[in-house]
Amino acid sequence: MKKTLSLLLLGLGALPLAGCADDYAYGGRMAYGPGPYAYNGWYDGYYGTIYDGYWGNDGYFYYRRGMGDRVYIRGDRGHFMREAPRGPHNYQPFHGSMTPGPRTSMPHFNGGGGGGGHRHR
Repeated sequence: MKKTLSLLLLGLGALPLAGCADDYAYGGRMAYGPGPYAYNGWYDGYYGTIYDGYWGNDGYFYYRRGMGDRVYIRGDRGHFMREAPRGPHNYQPFHGSMTPGPRTSMPHFNGGGGGGGHRHR
């Protein structure tokens, strides 16, 4: 009886630790606030038309091609820039806002101002 009770208490003691999940860098699907989250920068058109995106906390721009896409794709730093490039270039300014859908995979998204890849289940 004491052994069973001890195991039960041990399991219950670890339960609060299981309440947090960290999907950092694993492309996990996470729930964020409703948004919208604004973005802007410079883009050279290499990937074609983009639907929306966000600047990740790793410095890369993540985009998706259409509203139905559930995964944001990391763009190369050579094609997306936060600041206007110097000298002659083919970049165009872009801006917009994005509202993440339910269960959307958003690597390196900081939730629009904090948290960064951490959620409570």
